[in-house]
Amino acid sequence: MTRFDIDHVLKRLAENRPIFHSEADFQFALARQIETLMPDCGIRLERPFPFDGANRYLDLWLRTPGIAIELKYRTRRLSFPHEGESFSLKNQNARDHGRYDFIEDIRRIEEIATKRRGANGDQFSQGYAVLLTNDHLYWENGGEGTVDAQFRIHEGRTLNGRMAWARRASKGTTKKREQTLTVSGPYKLQWKRYSDLPTENGEFRYLAVKIV
Repeated sequence: MTRFDIDHVLKRLAENRPIFHSEADFQFALARQIETLMPDCGIRLERPFPFDGANRYLDLWLRTPGIAIELKYRTRRLSFPHEGESFSLKNQNARDHGRYDFIEDIRRIEEIATKRRGANGDQFSQGYAVLLTNDHLYWENGGEGTVDAQFRIHEGRTLNGRMAWARRASKGTTKKREQTLTVSGPYKLQWKRYSDLPTENGEFRYLAVKIV
């Protein structure tokens, strides 16, 4: 694969890894898949980059051709054996936080794109924010009137501009996520099938937003 194609990478990954134990498991498996397809990409995990004046860690960085990737893996309860391995996923119910954090990933990558140059002279060419989940409430609409309505990431929504919590959001909801988020966009959101396991909550979809 000479040109990076996130959909192709995830399709190939799903052939052998339709499910993951954790976000770290997903990150490592994706890195290995990318390296298999692009052995000369110089992939790095947890690469430090300056964000808002301090170093923060990027999930994946491809030195050649300079691609930044941030990942999220959000789950509903699921127990499933796959190729002799037992997977037991928990309910991660804080979907408002999951949505906020995904949009924050987009904002971070936009910051790298704006600067056009990362730490130690690494050139940026493009970036991706990727969310993989078996929770249909991420890709389905239904956020009208909720405190996180502006952070909704359902199928067909376009992200751009300023997004904030509703005024009635509690301090517990916004703790450590008080900041209003602004992204340049526009990003038209399109969810795609990742895998479909024969069990309850076995449908996984992913959202991949490209930032250039």
